[in-house]
Amino acid sequence: MLKVKTPKKGKARRELEKRAPKLVETGKKTLILHGTKTSGVLNSVLTQIYHLKKESAVRFSRKNGEVRPFESGGETALEFFSQKTDCSMFVFGSHSKKRPDNLVIGRTYDHHIYDLVEVGVENFKPMESFTYDKKLAPKAGSKPFIAFIGEGFDSSEELKHLKEVLLDLLRGEVIENLNLAGVDRAYVCTATSSNKVFLSHCALRLKKSGSIVPRMELLEVGPSMDLVVRRHRLPNESLRKEAMKTAKDQTKKKVKNVSQDAIEGKIGKVYIPDQKVGETALPYKAKGVKRERREAKLKRGDDNEHASKKQKEDSE
Repeated sequence: MLKVKTPKKGKARRELEKRAPKLVETGKKTLILHGTKTSGVLNSVLTQIYHLKKESAVRFSRKNGEVRPFESGGETALEFFSQKTDCSMFVFGSHSKKRPDNLVIGRTYDHHIYDLVEVGVENFKPMESFTYDKKLAPKAGSKPFIAFIGEGFDSSEELKHLKEVLLDLLRGEVIENLNLAGVDRAYVCTATSSNKVFLSHCALRLKKSGSIVPRMELLEVGPSMDLVVRRHRLPNESLRKEAMKTAKDQTKKKVKNVSQDAIEGKIGKVYIPDQKVGETALPYKAKGVKRERREAKLKRGDDNEHASKKQKEDSE
């Protein structure tokens, strides 16, 4: 039996509440890892991915030889790191003679491996190799456009899977409304063959179009690379069903004496009980009683004055 420990301090309790399941989940965090051996190209790729996702990414700079995503037993360390950092996605880079410049992108569910896609990086161009006006550089944390061009994303199972993983990796937090003036970047994924995708990162330039909607121009700012799909592993059917479960819409509790009208809006009824004025206890010192006493006192004073005048007249 495992001993369940409850947090004693408020900070630990709040941290556990953040990691607890929610009806509306927040944005996914990405874990970036290095394998036992990496090349200079692969180090640059991992650095640039971390730069693009700096606000929602955790990077480990040490080499992790025990991490082997596609091998049995090599997932334990990866799942431990995922639980430790609370990351639901990971990017693992390794380099070998058989698989040079190898990049493994995967997702986790409940800190267990959900699915994996292994790609090879070719024709990589970093951000430093592009020349452009620095005022047009995308801002960190901005919401991007993502475009998938090519029939391969609909016909090839490998590219379909890669599309899902790239969409989760690049889109950031899911939102409902978007201000067009704040959109300053776009990721363009072009399927050049049945297992190859050209990925480029562009800045958006807004220009006048004679209407409310501005005209947009793409300016490549990097990085750009070719991703060649080598291996991919889909999730188990049972794990997929469990991960796809959604909470039922909770019915709103009916509020008494409140109704909704299309014209007047929210209408409420207020019930006031019958007021029994005769049985209401009046205070001892009421203003009306004081006034009556004051008037009676004045009246008595007038009577005393009249009586004193009569006594004087009689004495004379």
